[in-house]
Amino acid sequence: MFDVKGKWALVTGASRGIGRLSALFLASKGCNLVLHSRNLSGTEGLVAEVQKTWG
Repeated sequence: MFDVKGKWALVTGASRGIGRLSALFLASKGCNLVLHSRNLSGTEGLVAEVQKTWG
């Protein structure tokens, strides 16, 4: 497919929907993430999930 391990990605709308799914997918492939959303609590939950799963 493609190699994103060690690369950086900016994911907007990261607290829900497609943005959240994209962030989880990229994290699973070893990509470093910069997350942005209008809802900080949703983004914090995503960060916790990514760190727990792949951190």
